[in-house]
Amino acid sequence: MNRFLAVLLILTALAGPAPTWSANTDTDQLKRQVADVERAFAATMKDRDHAAFASFLSDEAVFFNGSTELRGREAVAAHWKEYYTEAVAPFSWEPELVSVLDSGNLALSTGPVRNAQGQRTATYMSIWRQEAPGVWRIIFDKGARYCE
Repeated sequence: MNRFLAVLLILTALAGPAPTWSANTDTDQLKRQVADVERAFAATMKDRDHAAFASFLSDEAVFFNGSTELRGREAVAAHWKEYYTEAVAPFSWEPELVSVLDSGNLALSTGPVRNAQGQRTATYMSIWRQEAPGVWRIIFDKGARYCE
């Protein structure tokens, strides 16, 4: 998974220069901000709010579904809609570790994914991009099965 993370960070860094608003960043504050955004993103599952889920996706979002890449907000949202159809959420997630680049424009969030019974089944890894001051949208997401 470290190799995957390194490739994702390199690719996102090549996407363009750091935004001008992030010249002097407080990375601890940004970590808290991203953790709060991740929790709000996860709350869309608990609240069964698919439209809110889609609002956290960057237009360029890439989600990995096994070996398949879902590219773009519309494709990701369409695929994930099935997870929002039942009355009870099939899974949940929460941030365990958040790290932000010193430039303040990219962040990594990772943590446990739990099934409806609360058992840890996977670990997610998401890359967030600050698209405007205080506005974070997810650009990459991938999960891996959890092994004890």
